[in-house]
Amino acid sequence: MNSPPMRPEEILQGLYDQTLVGNGPRVLELTHQALGQEMEPQSLLFDALIPALEEVGARFERGDFFVPEMLIAGRAMAGAMAVLRPLLADTGVATIGKFVMGTVKGDVHDIGKNLVNIMLEGAGFEVIDLGVQVAPEKFVEAVRQHKPDILGFSAFLTTTMPMFKANINALQKAGLRDEVIVMVGGAPVTQEYADAVGADGYAADASATVKRAKDLLNKRRALVSA
Repeated sequence: MNSPPMRPEEILQGLYDQTLVGNGPRVLELTHQALGQEMEPQSLLFDALIPALEEVGARFERGDFFVPEMLIAGRAMAGAMAVLRPLLADTGVATIGKFVMGTVKGDVHDIGKNLVNIMLEGAGFEVIDLGVQVAPEKFVEAVRQHKPDILGFSAFLTTTMPMFKANINALQKAGLRDEVIVMVGGAPVTQEYADAVGADGYAADASATVKRAKDLLNKRRALVSA
């Protein structure tokens, strides 16, 4: 006997729960099921997937979750995002801005960066990820090519944090520093350090990054139109 189809609220609850535990195949299955029932892609994103990742972030901060749990939850959401992204574009969820992101030269950590990317995409940014070990000249080239609103540098090691300054110097030399908002982040980074290297913004975690990015963008746009 076939079980009755799940109600929309059951699907959303399932998506939330399964993203939280990082069950990628089930998240994908529920995403397809929801779309089959003509549920709105935005609803899946804002009522289930993003809240689940925010809860993952909160549990990480409390020490209930560790990096592996964050990673598998992020991957589970990324699977759903791959399906939803083209649909969100079709529904005219306008991109709110363009964000180029990369882990600095000498550093191969990308867990935090990848989570931030997923959250930014979920919030409506177009994200161009340059990957890890990104040299200053590669960031400069990406700014020329993509003309992003925001440029993000990520560092996980204290030893690679000085690359923030090297990257900003490279932008200045290329005459591009004023063209773009620079945000920095990563485990050892602090607001003080961000200020010291001359970044425009810093955020401690993925959800804070989205909020800060929107604030910085709104401020810049208000100045431009003033």
